[in-house]
Amino acid sequence: MGIDTGDDAAVYRLSKDVALVQTVDYFPPIVDDPYAYGAIAAANALSDVYAMGGKPLTALNILCYPVDGDRGVLAEILRGGYAKAAEAGVLIVGGHTIDDAEPKYGLAVTGLVRPGRQVTNAGAKPGDLLVLTKPLGTGAITTAAKDGKAPAKALRIAIACMTTLNRAASEAMVSVGVNACTDVTGFGLLGHLRGMTKGSGVSARLHLSAVPALPKTKELIAAGAVPDGTRRNLGSLERWVRWHPAISPEDKLFLCDAQTSGGLLIAVPKRKLTRLLMELGAKGVEQAATIGEIEAGQAGRISVEP
Repeated sequence: MGIDTGDDAAVYRLSKDVALVQTVDYFPPIVDDPYAYGAIAAANALSDVYAMGGKPLTALNILCYPVDGDRGVLAEILRGGYAKAAEAGVLIVGGHTIDDAEPKYGLAVTGLVRPGRQVTNAGAKPGDLLVLTKPLGTGAITTAAKDGKAPAKALRIAIACMTTLNRAASEAMVSVGVNACTDVTGFGLLGHLRGMTKGSGVSARLHLSAVPALPKTKELIAAGAVPDGTRRNLGSLERWVRWHPAISPEDKLFLCDAQTSGGLLIAVPKRKLTRLLMELGAKGVEQAATIGEIEAGQAGRISVEP
């Protein structure tokens, strides 16, 4: 019988020592550079396996593209995806393409994990501390870029963030041993934290001042660069979040910003926090931040403090 934890990847045990981790993700272009788009889409799909503490091994391309579209652009999308998969040590072994007016690209990924060693989003315990491994803001920045309003440097930094694999962060958390993890993507930080707390039967307290942001994110949100997905995220969470009166409408949108290829959100026992941060730093995950804590309380409830 399967167990539904709400994770983005499934784990299927083959033997007492080997289990498969399987996931799929794809989406339309979020940046103009086709190579960067391909790399972002691949990193995003691989992240689901890393969040489970698994090691991705093979992948299948999933591609929607107009039959009369620019073949040079198509080649760059695939080249970007291939390069990012190769960086992860993942072999792309095939795929499937269909004619579609709007391009879409991603991967179906298969990885391995030792049964019982997988990290789900449903194991957080009261007293755990929450660590986020990448800053927020990709939704706001890429939305602004579509209107030509994102500063070039901010967009470059956002692309670099989205194309950074979560492999190092995953390896660090596995080596330390943590209670729960999820990657932060389309549901935003609060949406994915809500999934973790609901699945774990706990509540959480988040500290806004501790949450890292990509450059220009908050200015762009204040100027109206807010994806539709971010607004939907906020609307769906209002009944589950207790906002401190000092939290502004822009702050709420920031915490719900719909991410692409975001970082890992990790629930780690307090006694292991220092070691986890050291391991993350040693592996080059330099912007990891402790942003809150898990508490006993109504499952799925979140309090946000300044």
